[in-house]
Amino acid sequence: MSDQSDQSGQSDRNNRNDERDRSAAPEAPQSGVPPQETPPTPEQAAPTPEESAALEEPAGEPETTGRRRLVQGLWPPRVTRAQLIVAVLLFGLGFGLAVQVASNSDNDNALRGARQEDLVRILDELDDRTQRLEDEKEGLEKQREELENSSDQAEEARRQTAERERQLGILAGTVAAQGPGITMTIDDTKGTVEADMLLDAIQELRAAGAEAIQVNGVRVVANTYLTDSGKSVSVDGNKIGPPYRFKVIGKPQDLEPALNIPGGVVQTLEKEQATVAVERADKIIVDALRAAKRPDYARSSSQ
Repeated sequence: MSDQSDQSGQSDRNNRNDERDRSAAPEAPQSGVPPQETPPTPEQAAPTPEESAALEEPAGEPETTGRRRLVQGLWPPRVTRAQLIVAVLLFGLGFGLAVQVASNSDNDNALRGARQEDLVRILDELDDRTQRLEDEKEGLEKQREELENSSDQAEEARRQTAERERQLGILAGTVAAQGPGITMTIDDTKGTVEADMLLDAIQELRAAGAEAIQVNGVRVVANTYLTDSGKSVSVDGNKIGPPYRFKVIGKPQDLEPALNIPGGVVQTLEKEQATVAVERADKIIVDALRAAKRPDYARSSSQ
């Protein structure tokens, strides 16, 4: 009996050991079915720092440099409306400066190519203009002192008013005038002299201090205009033809050099195959008159 009990207990222990081994061992895969992979644990799934750096850096891509970033920032260009307007304004300013510099260079070249006597004459003309302005200033200051110091200021004021009226009458062409000056005769046999050339001559004479000008019997005043009329010229609507005779009252030493400066009136007219003769005279009579016209709108502010 005891032997049979020992054998049965031994068999029970063996059976339990076999069942334990079978539960611990993995099941064998069935035929034709692939084995399923066991998912990794969180510790196995997390990459190491070295692996993370390797993943973040693309393989074979060059490192971005400062020059590459500059090129990427400048191209393609991104132009706004404000930048476009500023660019156009800067272009216009640069173009204007270039034209001004070129103009000044042309004037400098003209003076650089002038003869010494021409340069001396130009300087003398500038000095004469300055002196003329100084004389006018002194005359006005003298009139003011006479008004302040005169015992009969009313009479002195009337005298100066009458003198001023005569001066204004000469400038307005309402009274005749005489005095030293020059005569200029322009003989245009080719018919090439135009109104703008005669206007340039008048402007040059005024700048040189001309006080009264007459052209072929027509008085030249502040609002005089000239137009072309076929092969002749009209002055204030009065048609005149060659030869054009100018009578000018002023300082001859200023008027004649002003017409003969390099590139001035005389040279311009001679290039058009016109003949110009300028003569000084101690007495020039300008007797062509203009009718006094009352302004339609302008009134004296002292009224």
